[in-house]
Amino acid sequence: MIKKNHFGRITLGLIMLLSVILLGVTGFMIIEHYNFTEAFFMTVNTMATVGFKEFQPLSKVGMWFTSFLIIISFGIFAYVVTSFTQFVVDGVFRNYFRTKRMQNKIDKLKDHVIICGYGRNGKQAVQELKSHNVPVVVIENELTHLDHLRDSLDTLYIDGDATQDEVLLQAGLERASALIATLPNDAHNLFLVLTARQLNPNITIISRASEDSSDIKLRRAGADNVIMPDKIGGRRMARLVAKPDVVEFLDYMTQQGSDNVVLDEVDLEGITDYFNGRPLREIEVHNDTGARIIGIKQQNRIFVINPLPETVVTSRDKFFALGTKKQVEQLRDLISNRFVKG
Repeated sequence: MIKKNHFGRITLGLIMLLSVILLGVTGFMIIEHYNFTEAFFMTVNTMATVGFKEFQPLSKVGMWFTSFLIIISFGIFAYVVTSFTQFVVDGVFRNYFRTKRMQNKIDKLKDHVIICGYGRNGKQAVQELKSHNVPVVVIENELTHLDHLRDSLDTLYIDGDATQDEVLLQAGLERASALIATLPNDAHNLFLVLTARQLNPNITIISRASEDSSDIKLRRAGADNVIMPDKIGGRRMARLVAKPDVVEFLDYMTQQGSDNVVLDEVDLEGITDYFNGRPLREIEVHNDTGARIIGIKQQNRIFVINPLPETVVTSRDKFFALGTKKQVEQLRDLISNRFVKG
């Protein structure tokens, strides 16, 4: 966004310039009895200091008035030129059109993720979402982080305060699928979560927290999940000591590219009538995709790890499948589109 002080300085300079012109025209008409055209010409001539001869010899009062007009005109001209030069040199004019183009792209997004704060957590979230081809919009107002965002030409961002309603709406909150609050201050995250939940009751909200006491407050404000990076980091370091191979294996598995083995989720909302309400074995019998179902999240938010063949699946459940991206996509097709009851 364009900083308001740039426009404010230029606007102030133009107002001052017009005021001096009005003062000059009025003064010459009253003191020297010029008509409007003559007074305007003399005012511009005096302000520009081009040295054209006056229409008639000036009176002493007119000389003093002209001298005063030259002095204040010179200062105002210098102010306007300096402000406009800074406007151009700072790239504000260029950034204006870049911001407009970026906003047009944001206005066309749907089911995107809004990340509030581009610090260490926010930057990692952006990179991870991009690796899964999820559209992202970043909201940031800290100058250092904005410089990094400007250098990243493929990241959509808004320069603004994420706790403000108009900024969240500008980022497309009403059309977004999720919001990630990674502001450095828990109180700011709390206010952000509360505001976002009121503007979009259906959006998924994930918030960062630093203090243990903030967890409950953020959830009460509307956060679906609360992440505490320091606590997660401590647990991870402890597990690397206790079970290093397990941690390294999970990291290796989750960090693979789309062509390698990945752990992905499969929503069962589109499950066919044939499979809906039947045991898992009915799906596994036809599952020749290569993807393996290693877990289920049931409608009552219960997780079933390594589910038994007798586990009944419904359209409100969600599978966790292990396989390549292609294999997981084939599994989705199997349970929703391709299988036809014989």
